[in-house]
Amino acid sequence: MIQSIQKVIRIGTSGGVTIPAKELKRQKISFGDAVEVIVLPLRSTSVNDQAVISSAKKILSKYKQDFDSLAKR
Repeated sequence: MIQSIQKVIRIGTSGGVTIPAKELKRQKISFGDAVEVIVLPLRSTSVNDQAVISSAKKILSKYKQDFDSLAKR
């Protein structure tokens, strides 16, 4: 599975996204192959999301040394 965020580019009057070459190779996808595409547009975060992000940043800042220590294990 390839999961990435891509910008929609103009192709004539249509839109399209690109698949990075290294992902094509890694997934063994060739030109002309059929692939499944799921489109989920990104939206700006809501006020509640911003509150969660703000709280998470405070926690990460407060316990940075602890998280760094756990990451090394």
